[in-house]
Amino acid sequence: MSLAVTVGITTALSGIDDEGAARSRAALDQLSAALSAEGVVWQERYDAVVPAMRPHVRGFPASQLHRLRRVLALVDLSEPVVPIADGDGLASDREQIDDQAALLESHLLCHSDREGYYVPADFGDPLFLPAEAGVAGGGMVGSSQGLLTELRRCAPAIGVRLDPAGELPDTEAARLFAVPDDADFAVETQVWLTLHEACRASIACGRAIVFH
Repeated sequence: MSLAVTVGITTALSGIDDEGAARSRAALDQLSAALSAEGVVWQERYDAVVPAMRPHVRGFPASQLHRLRRVLALVDLSEPVVPIADGDGLASDREQIDDQAALLESHLLCHSDREGYYVPADFGDPLFLPAEAGVAGGGMVGSSQGLLTELRRCAPAIGVRLDPAGELPDTEAARLFAVPDDADFAVETQVWLTLHEACRASIACGRAIVFH
């Protein structure tokens, strides 16, 4: 199953799929109300312009997200991170990944890999909204700021070179986008870049990252 990652989904759908845009708006308003009940104040800024993102893939097989989750889990456990070529390598680290996810602290690990939201509100641990809230992704909602922090933390393990302030320079973003498919951590790099650019845009314009 393919996963798309979008910031400003109602704008992206407007004029192409107006019914889909209306459904997305209703879902985002429902999300805002559910977050308010948990003490998180955030509302999608529908008129805000999504800033231009640097080249990245806009979607990928959902299974590839687990490759980056593996990297973060191993980094947080201070375990060595070595490239894997297939699902067998991922399976061998499944226990560590599950153990880290069970802490319910990671915005990358504690999120649906098929649908759901990250919102630009800086809260600590990911939120687990009640089923009756009806929020996509099993009610798991992450913070764009929290996700960005985790991406920065695991960047060195896959060879991403951030500047001293933790920012991704334009030249490095271009290099990452051009990483060959057969390079070490190629999959992880493309997923990392996609999520990183989504976080930057989300925080800048106040709009949610939508998995769909």
